[in-house]
Amino acid sequence: MSTVTITLDGESVEVTEGTTLLQAARDQGREIPTLCQLDTLTPVNTCRLCLVEVEGSRTLVPSCSRPAEDGMVVSTNSDRVRHSRRMVLELLASSVNLDRAEPELAGWMREYGADPDRMGDGEVVVEEPRIHDNLYVRDYERCILCYKCVEVCGTDAQHSFAIAVAGRGFESRISTEYDTDLTESACVYCGNCIGVCPTGALEFRAEFDLRQAGAWNPEAQEVTRTVCSYCGIGCNLELRTQDGRIVRVTSPQDHDITSGNLCIKGRFGSTYLGT
Repeated sequence: MSTVTITLDGESVEVTEGTTLLQAARDQGREIPTLCQLDTLTPVNTCRLCLVEVEGSRTLVPSCSRPAEDGMVVSTNSDRVRHSRRMVLELLASSVNLDRAEPELAGWMREYGADPDRMGDGEVVVEEPRIHDNLYVRDYERCILCYKCVEVCGTDAQHSFAIAVAGRGFESRISTEYDTDLTESACVYCGNCIGVCPTGALEFRAEFDLRQAGAWNPEAQEVTRTVCSYCGIGCNLELRTQDGRIVRVTSPQDHDITSGNLCIKGRFGSTYLGT
C-alpha cells in the first residue's frame, strides 16, 4: 500500500495512505482525547475533543475523520488546540452530568485545566425524565449527543434504525421514530447502544439498581470471558460479576465476530444466572 509523509508535532512520520490523523498520532504514542470516536463506528465529528491544528487550515480539524495527506504539518497539542479542548470540556461538564463518564474524562479535565464552574451553575440544559425499561435505563441528562448509539443502531451494526437525533439546538435529543415508546419502536433490545455509550446515559438495569442502592463496587467485580451458548456463531462475552451476580455483559471490541456487538440473548440472556 502507498504511504504518505506528514510532520506530526515536529517529527516526520510515514503512514499508510488513508490513515486518519487520530490513528497516526496513536501509532506514535500520542494521546488525543475523544468521546464520540470508536474504531468500529463511522466518524461523525460531534464531540470536537479530537481537533488538531493543520498548517494552512483556517479552522481546527477533527483528527478522527481527517485522513493524513502527504506534506501535511500537524500539531496535536498547540496552545490553540489545548484552549479548544478546555472549552469543550468545560461546556460539556457544565451542562451534562458526567459523573459516570469514561474514566479518561476526569484525567482530561485535569490535563487541560477545565473549570466547568466558569460556564454557570452546572444546570442541565435539557431536562428529561429518566426512563426505566426492564433491561436498561435511559438517563438522557447524561447524554452528550455523541451519536454513538445512533450509529451502532443504524448501518454500522444493527440496522434497526430505532433511534435518531430529534430536535434542533438546545432541544436536540435522542428519540425513537415519532417519539414512540421504545417497546413500540423498531428496537430489538440488543443493548449495543449501552456498549458504546461513553457517559452512562444508557445503563444496564442491574448496574443502575446497584448504584441506586449504593452497592455498586467495581473493585469487588470480576470479568470472565466466555462464549455465548445461545447459538453456534461463537460470540465472545465478557461477564462482569459482583457477589455471584452478573451485572453487565459486554463483548471485546477487537473480537472478529462481534466487534463489540451482541444480540438480545447474548447481551441480556445470561442475567438470570445467580439471581
